[in-house]
Amino acid sequence: MNIRVFAVSACLGLMLFSCGAGKNNANDLAVNLPIDSHIDLSKVEDDKAPVTINPGRFTVETVTYRLPRVVQGTYAVSNFGKYVEDFKAIDYNGNEMPVTKTDENTWTIANAKALDKLTYYVNDTYDIESKGGIGGEQPFSPSGTNIEPENYVLNLHGFIGYFDTLKNNQYKLDVTAPADFVRTSALQNLASRTSEDGKLITTSYAASRYFDITDNPMMYGNLDVEEFQVGDIKIVLSVYSPNNVHTAASLKETVYKMMKAQKAYLGDINATTRYDIYLYLSEGKEDSPKGFGALEHHTSTVVVLPEVMDKDALAESMVDVVSHEFFHIVTPLSVHSEDVHYFDYNTPTFSKHLWMYEGVTEYFATLFQVDQGLVEKVDFYNKIMDKIQTSKRYNDAMSFTIMSENVLKDPYKKEYINVYQKGALIGMCIDILMREESNGNRGILSLMKELSNKYGKNKPFDDDKLIAEITTMTYPSVGEFLNTHVVGDLPINYNEFFEKVGLEIGETKLKANYIMMNNGPIVSGDGQKGTIFFTDAVLENSFWEEQGAQPNDVIKSINGTELTLMNANQVLQEVFMWKPGKDIEVVLDRNGEEIVIKTTTTQGYTTGEGLIEKDNATDAQVALRKAWLKG
Repeated sequence: MNIRVFAVSACLGLMLFSCGAGKNNANDLAVNLPIDSHIDLSKVEDDKAPVTINPGRFTVETVTYRLPRVVQGTYAVSNFGKYVEDFKAIDYNGNEMPVTKTDENTWTIANAKALDKLTYYVNDTYDIESKGGIGGEQPFSPSGTNIEPENYVLNLHGFIGYFDTLKNNQYKLDVTAPADFVRTSALQNLASRTSEDGKLITTSYAASRYFDITDNPMMYGNLDVEEFQVGDIKIVLSVYSPNNVHTAASLKETVYKMMKAQKAYLGDINATTRYDIYLYLSEGKEDSPKGFGALEHHTSTVVVLPEVMDKDALAESMVDVVSHEFFHIVTPLSVHSEDVHYFDYNTPTFSKHLWMYEGVTEYFATLFQVDQGLVEKVDFYNKIMDKIQTSKRYNDAMSFTIMSENVLKDPYKKEYINVYQKGALIGMCIDILMREESNGNRGILSLMKELSNKYGKNKPFDDDKLIAEITTMTYPSVGEFLNTHVVGDLPINYNEFFEKVGLEIGETKLKANYIMMNNGPIVSGDGQKGTIFFTDAVLENSFWEEQGAQPNDVIKSINGTELTLMNANQVLQEVFMWKPGKDIEVVLDRNGEEIVIKTTTTQGYTTGEGLIEKDNATDAQVALRKAWLKG
């Protein structure tokens, strides 16, 4: 799993069990009877949902109950216990028992033999984001929770916790909600029952262990759902668009085309028969989620993107974001370390190999698009060049394995985002090396297939032995590269790898965004005047230059919305997502004179450093390039 951050800031099997089973024996793990849990969405108060946990009868004196401090794939502290209120332990006589809260996520109950159940309320995280979160931080939106009359994002790790000794027990989860709610979940649906008045439906789900609770999000409420087949995989696309701007039907073709191309690219890798995509579109209000991107689960992903995106921009973002998440069926679903396999939600340890989990996954999500003809070569080259330039903003002389292993600590945690830049470039370099060594016949995808066959989802690898195993499975040059540039801290000379495939870095014509260009904005702000104005860079953007925009022009309004420092992020996000063919009206103030630009957008260009094909590339270089880009 992973969080794939999507930046749009312009300024910037299961065993069945009986529901009537008796009390559990906490010391008899072989019995593995279910822990009964219940989320009641019909009794939400002030955006807080009541939760009941019935663990069964304990035979020990003291028990500890936790909500996750960290969830898999986030590589950051979330402290979901912060959002729990009115926590109570109830004995078999209905009396409240003493509870000790030992930290933000942990409650200890003495005299546990008398414990019947736990009750508490869960506050959602989405509307807290605008307030800086409880304690000044909050989970990244795709890992968070939403409790609103129209929509419920049920990342279950935010609602359901675990007892230290019972993480491997089965769970039975009941969710009660109004009968007219649409509901989607990949968890096994045991049964549904309707209340006598027909207003409520309680759905019972099964989870084989606590991991499956955290690994299977749900979405309830006013949803739009499409189900369709891509080969032998059932795709369930659930969309919440608060203003009905987008629908699952409008995105279906994009997702189908993308998934079909991914399946073709992966070939015989087939790790799941169902994949769920939960898309929450944020309407940009103060209490709307602002962390755009996705959280990967083994066979699903939760995506948060701006609702204001037009159809083409949303489709492009879905391809970039969701394709990355889907490729995680390779790693960590099929290839992962012991840190992932035996994940500790309270005091986790992390694998040294984020370059593979996130970097190689991101590389696949970039490469498959050119491999399957979804984008042109020049677009692929531009993405690679953008990753090189962006990676240089981070510490290029830092061991990736050390950073990965210490990702929650300073100074490493601020370097994490580089896994999507330099991590992907590491994958590219290994791919080119393997193509070169094998006369084009083997690449990093074939390596991942071999690792999948050796391990699979139920057998973790030894973190300290992976580099040596990869070297044995591939070539000495691959091992030397990994030890020098991944374990070691020597920066990569990408020109050496581009030379092998007849490419070079040079000045070229590049597509320009309407607000960002060469990794920087073409606008700035005046804090004293409260205005936003074009910088000198506007003259290097062919679209704005053709419209007559000038440096220091103050942007008064965009499409009828006044632009201020207060709303700049939201309004300029919309500009960031403009595509050619959009009708626009921009009002400028040039030294007191009002200038109106009313036109239809066309593709703008600029000049900058790019990746280009060499005119004098040899036949061998061209052949290797073809093998690299087209498998």
